[in-house]
Amino acid sequence: MALKTTHPALGSRALNRATLDRQLLLRPAPLGVEEAVGHLVGLQAQNTKPPYYALAARLDGFRPEDLSAVMESRRVARIVSLRSTVHTHTPRDAVGLRRLVQAGAIDRELKMFRKGLDGVDLDRLTALATAYVEEQPRTLKALREHLLQEWPDADPQSLGIAARCLLLMVQVTPRGLWRRSGQVALTTADVWFGEPEGDAAGLDETVLRYLGAFGPASVKDMQTWCGLTRLRPAFERLRPGLLVFQDEHGTELFDLPDAPRPDEDTPAPPRFLPEFDNLLLSHADRTRVVSAEYRSRSWTGNQAHRVFLLDGFLAGLWHLDEGKDRTTLTIEPFARVPRAARAALASEAERTLRLMTPAGTRYDIVHADR
Repeated sequence: MALKTTHPALGSRALNRATLDRQLLLRPAPLGVEEAVGHLVGLQAQNTKPPYYALAARLDGFRPEDLSAVMESRRVARIVSLRSTVHTHTPRDAVGLRRLVQAGAIDRELKMFRKGLDGVDLDRLTALATAYVEEQPRTLKALREHLLQEWPDADPQSLGIAARCLLLMVQVTPRGLWRRSGQVALTTADVWFGEPEGDAAGLDETVLRYLGAFGPASVKDMQTWCGLTRLRPAFERLRPGLLVFQDEHGTELFDLPDAPRPDEDTPAPPRFLPEFDNLLLSHADRTRVVSAEYRSRSWTGNQAHRVFLLDGFLAGLWHLDEGKDRTTLTIEPFARVPRAARAALASEAERTLRLMTPAGTRYDIVHADR
């Protein structure tokens, strides 16, 4: 009988510090916006503001206008990709990751709406939708109405979902621009980006990039991140060039040999993160950031809340009330915050407000103490 291999163990604090380092949350990173978005393999962007707050928590000298500028110059864009949700990606990832997950999560979503597509020729739908959105960017409502002219008995929502699944479409600006956002309008990636630079990443490269941004991680962790299944063969192909650890439950964790794995006692400053931040949604086992007692506290129904970290772990919520002349940031901790941590938290809140509010705006920081 073969003996089970035992790998070096990593506890939750060690995993926490490693992941925070990869996520650029231990110290402000001296990266440009485009480089950071590429390193992080995209930013969650169901709502328009979270990518800005995600980068404010991570980058040295970030200004919201920096992200808007690279969006307007089409060096990053908003697109439905991982887990069938909107992300902000570089052009290479917008095309490559979308194609990678196409046969998994997105095609499964299409199958859910097949009953509303009886009699619809999907090849014909693809051709009609492509010509329509490439003529000029279109809203999803306009696209549905255009397709209904061809298939008046089809379900309008199903037609829109089919177009979104079958076409590689991006949300064009001004959607997503800082304080200038508009309604969603779509065109194809070919029109918006033009000829892509370099080949799209394949699965093996994506595994390595995932580990670089979220590792050490298990196969199931990556499957949670991207919405695909059956990724074990890719990890096995790459195993000879990877380090292998295990968590406290004996689950195998893979990692890049030269990736940072700081000491578990490395200081982790407070950080204010937006709703749906990558850090909280990219592992099957989230105890490296979220303790079991707090896991349900950062969500209400399907809506995620803005959260803050203390000592690297989820410690509470924060709320923003933006008035005409004054902005108030309210800190709502889950437990009593020691005096020194409270001061550090207030300092980080002030830094966030200074970056993210217009010049001349007055702001307040309120502690909703327990």
